[in-house]
Amino acid sequence: MKKYLLISACAAVLLIAAALIYISPGNKTAVTASEDTSKPKVITTIFPQYDFARAVGGDKIELTMLLKPGMESHSYAPTPQDIVNIQNCDLFIYIGGENDIWADKILDSIDNEHRPQVLKLIGCVSPVEEELAEGMQAEEHDHGKEEEHTHGAEDKDRHGHDHDNEVEYDEHIWTSPRNAEKMTAAIMDKLILIDPQNRSAYEGNAKAYIAELDRLDKDFRQAVSNVRRHRLIFGDRFPFRYLTDEYGLKYSAAFPGCAAESEASAATIAYLINKVKDEKIPVVFHIEMSNEKTADAICRETGARKMLLHACHNISREEFESGATYVKLMRKNLENIKEALN
Repeated sequence: MKKYLLISACAAVLLIAAALIYISPGNKTAVTASEDTSKPKVITTIFPQYDFARAVGGDKIELTMLLKPGMESHSYAPTPQDIVNIQNCDLFIYIGGENDIWADKILDSIDNEHRPQVLKLIGCVSPVEEELAEGMQAEEHDHGKEEEHTHGAEDKDRHGHDHDNEVEYDEHIWTSPRNAEKMTAAIMDKLILIDPQNRSAYEGNAKAYIAELDRLDKDFRQAVSNVRRHRLIFGDRFPFRYLTDEYGLKYSAAFPGCAAESEASAATIAYLINKVKDEKIPVVFHIEMSNEKTADAICRETGARKMLLHACHNISREEFESGATYVKLMRKNLENIKEALN
């Protein structure tokens, strides 16, 4: 994850400097060919908040998502045009964790007079620290040579590092439908603030969408209330901490949700294979846009089925064009979780 942070932070500084060469505060240019100046311009970073804003704003807003469909979210870096668009928008919505340091730098570079309204969604929920669970592969540390090891539950730090001041929050807050409800309400409040004349539309849309999210939450609770097992296996990154915490599920995974690595060590794979065999787990999950190699290796050794659990971090171009939504993706996740637990 630190690799992503360094790249993003450096890229943000360079791109801000490049953008400022041809941007002057007060000179707000058109950002899209179909720009409607009568509608509030809302920019989101990734798919979940884009979909929440789309549900609340409807046709009353001009909505843009910076992360293009099909792009890897953790390696995203803003273009100079992205910086222009952020400066020119009315509302900027982002998660606000460590992978969004680039966004904080851009916002800090805009003077208060021209700064858009900002919604930092991680402040709308109760975030939890990113977890290195038993069996997970730690990120590589640069100590003159590359090293890999697998952490047990008791193995917190083998390098003498003082991590007391390095709290890293898990940023995948949207994987809990309850959190999605809170974020939707916050988006409604911001839209009413910047566009009070459409208050009734935003309130009506938000009420309907939150009711839909509430049904999704109830269906998850019902599904996990009477199952044969409570553990999910991920031969991949694990961005579902808020989901498993919300519904009382256990998990074992190859990497934390924001890990830079994508290929697991032999020790990590062996740990997950033993978990699958010992607990007779029928399904091994991978996430979207993964190379799936670790999940494949576990399935070959155990006979388990490989299935997708979509983190909704981003969607493919095909999914976007076919009308994929957060709720549709999460309902498919619900069906796959039912199969894994029964």
